[in-house]
Amino acid sequence: MPLGEFEQLVLMTLLRLGDGAYGASVAAEITARTGREVALGAIYTTLDRLETKHLVRSRIGEPSAVRGGRRKRHFALTAKGEAALQASWQRLKMAAEGLEPLLES
Repeated sequence: MPLGEFEQLVLMTLLRLGDGAYGASVAAEITARTGREVALGAIYTTLDRLETKHLVRSRIGEPSAVRGGRRKRHFALTAKGEAALQASWQRLKMAAEGLEPLLES
């Protein structure tokens, strides 16, 4: 199942952050790593789509006083999500093979 660029970024970020990832932490990590500002709405739309595809799973955390008693929705990769990311990563590496000298000029 091919992944879009933003889906790849979100899955890579979930892999990096682990099971405690939530929307705002995903957005902050993507911005820190890529310099790309991302809307929280775009993150949640993508996470919902990836969950529908069974590539990620979510759980509701405990209420937090810092958040006014609201709960965070935490996300993590599923085995299917890891496999999709691995396949996407391999395709990208194969497509990019030999391009370094061309990009350096």
